[in-house]
Amino acid sequence: MSNKLWQQRERARATLSREVGFVTKPHGGRLRVALAFPNTYFVGMSNLGFQTVYRLFNDSPDIVCERVFLPPKSELAEQLRTGAPLVTLESQTLVGDFDVLAFSVSFEWDYTNVLTLLKLAGLPVRSADRTHRHPLVVLGGAITFVNPEPLALFADVVAAGEGEVLVPSFLEAWREASDRPALLEALAVRRGFYVPSLYDVEYAADGTIAAYVPRSGTAAPPVVKKAALKMTDAVDPPSTSIFTPDTEFGSRFLIEVVRGCANLCRFCWAGYNYLPVRAFPADRILELAQRARAHSSHAGLVSIALCDHPEIERIMTGLADMGYALSPASLRLDDLTPTIVRLLQQSGERSITIAPETGSDRLRRVINKTVTNDEILAAAETIFGNGIDNLKLYFMIGLPTEEDEDLVAIRDLVLELRAVMERHGRAKGHLGRIVASVNPMVPKPGTAYQWLPMTDEATIARASTRLRSLTANIDNVYVTIKSERHSFYQALLSLGDRRVAPAIEAAERNGGNWRKAVADTGVDVDFFVSRDRSADAVLPWDIIDGGMKASFFRAEYEKAMRAEWTLPPKRQQENARLLPVLP
Repeated sequence: MSNKLWQQRERARATLSREVGFVTKPHGGRLRVALAFPNTYFVGMSNLGFQTVYRLFNDSPDIVCERVFLPPKSELAEQLRTGAPLVTLESQTLVGDFDVLAFSVSFEWDYTNVLTLLKLAGLPVRSADRTHRHPLVVLGGAITFVNPEPLALFADVVAAGEGEVLVPSFLEAWREASDRPALLEALAVRRGFYVPSLYDVEYAADGTIAAYVPRSGTAAPPVVKKAALKMTDAVDPPSTSIFTPDTEFGSRFLIEVVRGCANLCRFCWAGYNYLPVRAFPADRILELAQRARAHSSHAGLVSIALCDHPEIERIMTGLADMGYALSPASLRLDDLTPTIVRLLQQSGERSITIAPETGSDRLRRVINKTVTNDEILAAAETIFGNGIDNLKLYFMIGLPTEEDEDLVAIRDLVLELRAVMERHGRAKGHLGRIVASVNPMVPKPGTAYQWLPMTDEATIARASTRLRSLTANIDNVYVTIKSERHSFYQALLSLGDRRVAPAIEAAERNGGNWRKAVADTGVDVDFFVSRDRSADAVLPWDIIDGGMKASFFRAEYEKAMRAEWTLPPKRQQENARLLPVLP
C-alpha cells in the first residue's frame, strides 16, 4: 500500500471515529454506490439533501452506499500531483471499484469539483470516454434538475427530481438490466432520468437550440419529466442521520418541515420546482427529533417557507419542550407570528433572517414578493419586541425595471428597520446589529425570468457603488455586496448548455480562473448570459419538464412588467382591500 493511500485511510478512520449514525455493509452481492459531495466534508455533511440520499440508498438491503468528498485544500494539490486514488469514507475502498459514482450537486461553483473528483477516482471526465469497466456516473441534486446541460457531457445519467422517487426507481432498473446499454435504455424511459448520450442537439443558424432529438433506435422520450413525491404521509421527512462535530453546522439536527412554497416569487427556481407545497407529518417530525435528541441539542428547521406548514407552532413548541435550541433556515415575512418569534428567542436564538429583496413596494410587486414595507416594519416590531437582538436581510440588485430610486429605497428601509431596533434596544440597554447581504439577480431556468438577459456588469457595478455609498457609516448596519464578476460567471453556469463544458474543464485545470477559462476555450459568455432569449425555439433546460408551462411563465413575466402581484390563495382576501391604495 502506498504511503499516500495509507494516510487517506487513516484520516477516514479518524473521521468515522467522531461520527454517530454512519452505515457499513458487506459489499458482496449488493449494488455498490459511492455517493460524492463535490466539496469538502465540512460543507457536505451539513447538506441535508446529501444525507437524505445516503439514507435512501442504505435503506435498501440490496445497496451499500458509502461517502466520498473533495479532499481539503491542504491535501488536494498533493493528491492530484501524486495520483493517489480516492477512497470512500466507510470502508476506505477505491472509488473506481464501485458500480455507481453518484454526485449530489447543489451549487454551480461545485461544477469544477465534480471534474476534480472524477479525476481523483481515476475516471475520464467525459462520459463518451468511459466504458463499462468504469462506475456509472450519475448526477443529481438541486441544481441538476433545473438545468443539467452544462454538466451533460460529464454524466452518464442525470437524476432529475426528488430522491424519494428516484432511488427506488433506479434500483428497479438496475436489477432488471443485463448490461450498461440496457440499463441506460431502461432508465431513459423512467420518470426523472435523463441520459444525455441518447440525445442529439440540433442548432439553428444563430446558435440557438433548434431541438433535442432522441437518437434513432432508442426509446428516449422527447422530454424528461421531473420525478416528484406526490404525498408526504408515507415517507420520513429528510433529517440528519449522521451526527458529527466536524461540519459547518456542528452536530445540529436538521429536518425538512415542509417542501415547496406557495408564494411563487418570479425569480425563485426553488419555489416553482418544488411545487406542490407538501407538509411532512408533524407527529413524525417530533418522533425523529426525539430520537435524535441524544446526539444533538440544536434543531435546524429546513424549508423554503417554514410557515406553510399548518402545524408549525406545534412543531416548534414540541421541539422546544424537548430542550432543543431552534434555528429556521429563514422566515417568510408574511407568516411571521409573535409565537414563533418568542419560541426562537426562548430557545436562545438572537438573530432572525428575512428577505425583503428590495426596499420598494413597486419593485416587490414586479418580482411577486407579496409583502409591503409596512408589513416588513410590523414584522420588525414583532422581532425586536420579542427579544431578538439582530436581523439579517437579503436584498437583490439588477432586478427588472430597477431604478436609482429603488436603491435609495433599500437604504431608507434599512434606516427604518434600524430605528425599530434602536427603540427596542434602548429600552433594554443593548443595541444589536443589522447585516444586509446584497446579491445581483441571476436569471434562473424554470422561472418567469428565464428569458431575460442578466443585467450587464457595468450597470451592476454602478448599482453596487451607489448602494455602498448610500449605506456607508450607518451605525450597527453592515452591508456586503456580492461581486458582479462572480455573478456573471454563475449566470453562465445557470443559463448555459453543453457547449460551456470546455470552459468548466478549463476552469477546473486552472484553479477557477473563469475569465481565462472562457478566453482559452472561446466560449461566448455574452451569448448565454447577456442575450434576450424570448424568441428562442428551445431553451437548454427544456429537456427537463419541471411541471410548469411556458405560457404560465410568460404570463407572469407580463404581470411583472405591469408591477402586478399574483397572490397566493391565503393572501388574496387579506390583500384585496390594500391593492387600490398601494403605491
